[in-house]
Amino acid sequence: MPDKFHDECGVFGIFGHPEAANLTYLGLYALQHRGQESCGIVSCDGKNLRAYRGMGLVSDVFKRDSIFDGLPGRNAIGHVRYSTAGSSDFKNVQPIMVDYARGSIAVAHNGNLVDAQDVRNKLENTGSIFSTTSDTEVLIHLLAKSQSDSLADRVAESLMSVKGAYSIIFLTETRMVAVRDPNGFRPLALGRINDAFVVASETCAFDLIEAEFIREIEPGEMIVIDKHGMKSYRPFKETKPSPCIFEFVYFARPDSTIFGEQVYKVRKELGRQLAREHAIEADVVIAVPDSGVPATIGYAEESGIPFELGLIRNHYVGRTFIEPQQSIRHFGVKIKLNPVRDVIEGKRVVVVDDSLVRGTTARKIVKMIRNAGAREVHVRLSSPPTSFPCYYGIDTPSRKELISSSHTVEEICRYITADSLGYLSREGMLSVAGVPDGTENSCFCDACFSGDYPVKFPRLKADSQLGLF
Repeated sequence: MPDKFHDECGVFGIFGHPEAANLTYLGLYALQHRGQESCGIVSCDGKNLRAYRGMGLVSDVFKRDSIFDGLPGRNAIGHVRYSTAGSSDFKNVQPIMVDYARGSIAVAHNGNLVDAQDVRNKLENTGSIFSTTSDTEVLIHLLAKSQSDSLADRVAESLMSVKGAYSIIFLTETRMVAVRDPNGFRPLALGRINDAFVVASETCAFDLIEAEFIREIEPGEMIVIDKHGMKSYRPFKETKPSPCIFEFVYFARPDSTIFGEQVYKVRKELGRQLAREHAIEADVVIAVPDSGVPATIGYAEESGIPFELGLIRNHYVGRTFIEPQQSIRHFGVKIKLNPVRDVIEGKRVVVVDDSLVRGTTARKIVKMIRNAGAREVHVRLSSPPTSFPCYYGIDTPSRKELISSSHTVEEICRYITADSLGYLSREGMLSVAGVPDGTENSCFCDACFSGDYPVKFPRLKADSQLGLF
């Protein structure tokens, strides 16, 4: 199992552009880091919704120009998925598209509904039949049952019936609706290209299609777009926002702006703060690529220790690979990373990464660096210990699998065979994100570090991930 939290999902939507499906494809390309299991696009020509979905990367699923001939229209939504609720199966590929009494509707969802199982049970007891195991389908059933006249009211009513995280886009024959949950767990941005409105999980998708970033959709806000333009609504009870701080640490692309900040800038500052808290005499600072690079640059600048490319990543490794019959030690890591001996040999090395989950990969990386001739290996992490699972749209191991939930820093250091190990403090992380020192309640969700969950769910098992379906 990889020693990282898994990315969640990414959503994209565009309304009013003659190349809607093509631009959605490009938007999903930019959001590929948020989910690599499956992807899909639903387009609309004003009368009919049409879908194309598949398992795999965007480039693998949409590999023929002719596919887009079957996705006509000026409106489209798209989705890249990593399963956090429901199995990795074609039936769960999004956007989900259905026909119901009021026409057709498609939905693309980033997040996790923590009470989806309870809501599903109630729906099934009253006759609902589900075709997927995804929590998102619960919303479709709730929306179809709503007696409200307008689409906006039906969407709001269905979302008020659930709890959890959702940055979500709905598409019908005449409208596109984008909603962010009142806590604002996941990012969602609003943009424009010519006369068309665009919505995406991250602003990096706007950059690729040369769309203008207007603003972020705010927590608890609903945007309704039709041929007359855009309207904003606030249908939900006001809640203190708690955006996911791990988006800054790892998930979002460094070239995106989320929660009002440039991700790259925040990650560099996390590295600077890490250097202030865990200084060490060393000869070189190297990153675990690619996600650890910005924090490593910040660490090097603050510490004055030279930054070098000590580990090279192979960017062309697929999701699976065949191991040789004769076992090679640490094969899985070696095929993805290789040390630069000239940078490392004879040196005291600081290696910076963004997080450590199980410790298995870190242990292999430390041994790899030692085998390349390092005199000392000091591991630094630009986030606090991850001791609790996430239930808001990130696929995390059970608590018993999170090494920091049951081991001290010293024990983890011995396990990964490093000469020293330093985690960024929670206070340091929050101060970089803009939370003043001494603030009792963070304006971010940092439940994976603190165990303080903003949205409660009574049937939570302390040692496991949320078992939805």
